[in-house]
Amino acid sequence: MNILGIESTAHTLGIGIFNSKRGVLSNARARYQPKGGGILPRDAADHHALNFSSVLKSSLETANLDIEDIDAIAIAQGPGIGAPLSFGVGMARYLSSSLDVPIIGVNHPYAHIKIAEYFGKIEKPIIIYISGGNTQILFQNKDGFYDVLGETLDMGLGNLYDSFLRETGEKEAYGSKLEELAKGGKYIRMPYVVKGINISYSGLFTHAKRMIGKEKIEDIAYSLLETSLSMTMEITERAFHMKNAKSFLACGGVAQNNRLKEMLSLMARENKCQWYVAPNEYNGDNGAMIAYSGYLMQKQFGYFELKDIVPYPDYRIDRIRQHLSGIGKI
Repeated sequence: MNILGIESTAHTLGIGIFNSKRGVLSNARARYQPKGGGILPRDAADHHALNFSSVLKSSLETANLDIEDIDAIAIAQGPGIGAPLSFGVGMARYLSSSLDVPIIGVNHPYAHIKIAEYFGKIEKPIIIYISGGNTQILFQNKDGFYDVLGETLDMGLGNLYDSFLRETGEKEAYGSKLEELAKGGKYIRMPYVVKGINISYSGLFTHAKRMIGKEKIEDIAYSLLETSLSMTMEITERAFHMKNAKSFLACGGVAQNNRLKEMLSLMARENKCQWYVAPNEYNGDNGAMIAYSGYLMQKQFGYFELKDIVPYPDYRIDRIRQHLSGIGKI
């Protein structure tokens, strides 16, 4: 079975193909880059529309398949930004109808976790899901769904980094750029806000923004990185002991951060357990994770009715059971 997965929840248009016997066959993508500021939803949707044909062609060619070889379509239904998310859902519905193949709806964070588990194969992990708009500490419950043990109370970790970088005038506002700026920096005390297993980054952002022009930029970047990741590791370790977990698993775009990996390695060594972060190609938003998760969803819950494939911008991972129940899957 060849499942084509479409990811369009934010800045990245991703189209990947997963084969039930051979694994991931392709993972093509195109990323929208704002000219300045944050993502403009309409512009992101236009970017995805302009690039859809070429990304689809690239994915099929890499997989050495024709469009007629696709057996099912999987689509990220949310959470995400309205306009680009709606475009992807519309294209998935179109392909399903025109090819006369079934369709599966996927939760975006669920897909991040599943592709990391596919490569990592570790036991009973505490999951650190960190992306632009999300920062959550998760654990799989006995029914196979995911509980949110703790999360950000305001902005996601990726948004913290991107927002700070835009304040400095950087055109490429990505976490990797923050790591680059932080090299050689010295630590300056910053707000450290942890509330149980929840976390708040907005005060840290405001403080770092006010320091621009008063302190060296490398010192601010270094201090912002160290403080935010230390806060994140604290709530992760707290959840680890609360749930008597066996390992750590990090996923999402910010999981590509090298300093995060260093901290995870140290924390795992101190707790005498394993840790895993998926390859960078599969941590950023991508279509392969949607295709693979669609395969898993189909095995467990079957295919979806076309009428149930609609965008859900606020589709939280801890609402998957509720959503599936609402459309008669469980």
